[in-house]
Amino acid sequence: MLAALLYGREDLRLEEVADPTPAPGEVVIQVAAATTCGTDLKVWRRGGHARMLQPPTLFGHEAAGRIVALGSGVGGWQVGDRVVANNSAPCMNCFFCQRQEYSLCPNLTWNNGTFAEYLKIPAQIVQHNLLPVPDDLPDALAAMTEPLACVLHGVARSQIQPNSRVVVLGDGAIGLMFVAVLAHRSAEVFLFGGNDQRLQIGAQMGASRTFNYHQVSDLPAVVKDLTDGWGADVVIEATGVPAVWEDAIACGRPGATINLFGGCPRDTTVTVNTEQLHYNELTLKGVFHNTPIYVRDALSLLASRAIPFELLISDRRPLKDLEQVFQDMKNRKAIKVAIEPSLNFSGH
Repeated sequence: MLAALLYGREDLRLEEVADPTPAPGEVVIQVAAATTCGTDLKVWRRGGHARMLQPPTLFGHEAAGRIVALGSGVGGWQVGDRVVANNSAPCMNCFFCQRQEYSLCPNLTWNNGTFAEYLKIPAQIVQHNLLPVPDDLPDALAAMTEPLACVLHGVARSQIQPNSRVVVLGDGAIGLMFVAVLAHRSAEVFLFGGNDQRLQIGAQMGASRTFNYHQVSDLPAVVKDLTDGWGADVVIEATGVPAVWEDAIACGRPGATINLFGGCPRDTTVTVNTEQLHYNELTLKGVFHNTPIYVRDALSLLASRAIPFELLISDRRPLKDLEQVFQDMKNRKAIKVAIEPSLNFSGH
């Protein structure tokens, strides 16, 4: 089969590799759509990820497709079933899993390789995070289950109250998903990003106000002007830039929750004003990844079509265009792209 392998920084190669065969408990799916992600972009630019993958490796982690092979012992599934698989599953046995803190499981089973014609799903994911796709849900939308599950996890950890005033920093796919979910839950959302086209999509997703940070000299001051001089109830940082983490902390009102959601490069640090943290009773949260319940909630929300998540899909492209797609994402010309391997054979 044709598959994308990551060899290092911005070194992505399409190669012919052996078709996967399922071991006991595993399934193999034919990839119908694999969506690109900001995490993929970061991993491509940095040449790896400390937890999820080490090059050279199959690449990509968001996909939906059809089961084409079942390993021995797999029950409840049939060849031909449309499915979406999360890119991880917890062990269910460790200290953290026993406390239902599944995203902290040190034994997470990771799976990469969605940018390929076929994808093997490990047994632990088959058991805990493989879900049927509703008939009327397009593959590209179903593929977005994993990032939306991460966002739902982030929202749940952010102490959102009815009519909360929330600042979202970052207009990538994750930031825009936060906007959509928060607005859907009646929060007043202020979005700050660097791309006018994406900010326009943020407004369509429900942002009350949008701001291009290139035209903002003092971001915390703008937030205070929007919030009666206090600052936001909740701030979601969705860029993974240490300086923006510091901006996020400065944007919160006394008593605010600051969700530091964007993963920064390894070994980076931020400076926190201890007086502000203490006397303003700020809550600083790091929130990572997702858990099985949010994977299910994400697929349900996508299937409901209550939010126009299709606005985030900039294009459909064949697998052979993947390198150009990442260049486009690097240049902020695309938000998410649906890679459809079958397009290679249909003359598109």
